[in-house]
Amino acid sequence: MIRNVLMMFPVALMCLAAAPARPAAPAKPPPPRAATPVASFDAQNPQGLMELLGTAGAKVQTRSREDDTVFVSVTSTAASFSMQFAGCTPQGRGCRAVLLDAGLARATVSSAQINAFNQTSVMCRIYQDRAGMQHVLYSAVLFKSLSRSDAETHLQAWQGCLADAHDFLKDPVAYLANSA
Repeated sequence: MIRNVLMMFPVALMCLAAAPARPAAPAKPPPPRAATPVASFDAQNPQGLMELLGTAGAKVQTRSREDDTVFVSVTSTAASFSMQFAGCTPQGRGCRAVLLDAGLARATVSSAQINAFNQTSVMCRIYQDRAGMQHVLYSAVLFKSLSRSDAETHLQAWQGCLADAHDFLKDPVAYLANSA
């Protein structure tokens, strides 16, 4: 029996050799070229917003860090303001919120007019500090899922706040009359 099996082995090999050739498997396409890696954007890292502002031509620098807060100074041709990142890790990352604050030119406005402005604005707030200087504020909660485009939208909203605050301080009565 073993002899029969051994004798069949050469016959099986000849049958295989006589069988029609299988078509070659299609060549696998080369792996796609790796795209140039895009640096991931992290809105919870102050550096993310700082880089966005720097790309737009602003001078941006970290001023200080205290506890869970990172303070940043921003100077540009359009405005100078500060950013305060809050709820950050000890390394100054993973921040939970950002507050943008710009001092405004002194103007004669009443507390009632400032309150009226704050009631007409969804995103912007004006307050008067102890020295009598008005400030405009904008704040945002920061999430890991916040994209670069989302952050750019926040910065555009901030620009809108700056423009609205300046318009308000030029003529509070007219601004409030038109916003009602």
